[in-house]
Amino acid sequence: MNTKKDKLVIFDTTLRDGEQSPGASMTKDEKIHIAKMLERMRVDVIEAGFAIASQGDFDAVQAVAETVKDSRVCSLARAVGPDIIRAGEALKKANASRIHTFIATSPIHMKYKLQMEPEKVLEQAVAAVKHARQFTDDVEFSLEDGSRSEPDFMYRIIEAVIAAGAGTINIPDTVGYGEPGEYGAMFRRVIENVPNSDQAIFSTHCHNDLGLAVANSLSAVMNGVRQVECTINGLGERAGNASLEEIVMAVQTRQDLYPVETRIDPSHIVPTSRMVSSITGFPVQPNKAIVGANAFAHESGIHQDGVLKHRETYEIMRAEDVGWGNNRLVLGKHSGRAAVKARYEELGHSFDDPAEFQVVFQRFKDLADKKHEIFDEDLQSIIAGAEEPVERYRLGSIDVHSRSGNRPRAQMQILIDGNEVEAEADGSGPVDATFKAIESVVNSAADLKLYSVNAVTQGTDSQGSVTVRLERDGRLVNGVGADTDILVASAQAYLDALNLLASGESKRKGV
Repeated sequence: MNTKKDKLVIFDTTLRDGEQSPGASMTKDEKIHIAKMLERMRVDVIEAGFAIASQGDFDAVQAVAETVKDSRVCSLARAVGPDIIRAGEALKKANASRIHTFIATSPIHMKYKLQMEPEKVLEQAVAAVKHARQFTDDVEFSLEDGSRSEPDFMYRIIEAVIAAGAGTINIPDTVGYGEPGEYGAMFRRVIENVPNSDQAIFSTHCHNDLGLAVANSLSAVMNGVRQVECTINGLGERAGNASLEEIVMAVQTRQDLYPVETRIDPSHIVPTSRMVSSITGFPVQPNKAIVGANAFAHESGIHQDGVLKHRETYEIMRAEDVGWGNNRLVLGKHSGRAAVKARYEELGHSFDDPAEFQVVFQRFKDLADKKHEIFDEDLQSIIAGAEEPVERYRLGSIDVHSRSGNRPRAQMQILIDGNEVEAEADGSGPVDATFKAIESVVNSAADLKLYSVNAVTQGTDSQGSVTVRLERDGRLVNGVGADTDILVASAQAYLDALNLLASGESKRKGV
């Protein structure tokens, strides 16, 4: 007997909450690239940013709103007039828009952060929703720190904001404090105790501080929630948010259990995961569910034998359904512009400017001269290094000597504003010597916060992808470099980070 399932709205906040990961800020163009992939994946709502946070955030929300047609575009706004007006302005040209306004409702937040009495909070929430309705007919209201709010006050404020015009009510687990049984039961009680709860969709937004974000979200779904707020790769501040890919595939794989279905096309999950990883410089751990390199790998002989005899013995979903399996791209040094451009378009990158594609294509050719085969991961790494608009510092050449028993030494030529400068330094290792050589002529006064190396593909001719995170004056940036020579990639990543610090606008972090 077939039972009609409810629609589960997938609300992606990679571009807003995901961007709040330290060092994960994105440029406007990068947000557009990701938004296009989310649209292709058929995400219902894309939260493009926090319009009032900065001019850069406003421009990004506006650009996404003008570009995306098949998904609803959303901007976050505090429950205050200037925020709501700014969000409305940014979303003016959206095909479908939403303003997501919020105010804290837990006793600890109202007392110590807002320094407001509950009645004043309720009054401000209602006013904010009514104000937002002047710009869009789709308003979402969030009770910040909802999982630690008092039930009776929650019921009152939810009833009031629904009456004021909020069509979606989000009760987030802002600090990752929730437990699945407790968090799900909270939604059940709210829905049962708010008289007009049937006039709104209830939403969950969970953080992963205790590793329970996905479990809490799915528990909420089982208790009446019909929107899940999540991010690609679980990106987000602190320990991150609920992972979109895990939520979607859990619902799809366990259709016998969940009373909902999504409209997501999961075949775009892995390409989107790679794009987000490449843009933010946050690598995906190999054992990450769905999108990790080992997610569908089997090393145990017993497992291998079982899969060979019948896949379902050890695999509960098909790798190709989420975008694995077709990721091997037979491109090489003889490939032409049309083939390379076509594959980039399949991966979600379009090139309106011929000059931009020429830079990417030349980098493709340079890499193809070093490698026999080019993979999708290589293409993502190429474009990650080709899109940055500011290039004050550029690597000319590098010569590093490292021999056991001797102190490593790096000699480099660096182009600074087009002028070639010689640099050299010793270090405790070849990478340390490389970075010290750069700093000997740049003197950036930046602190190195992260150095990460990952193989882009398999094999000894694989590119090494390097992420360098620098901090200066409270600003964090991620530089990314990729090359078959790991020292070249390291130098490129460090210089990329310096270029970001030198840029007045690029990758500026919002609040």
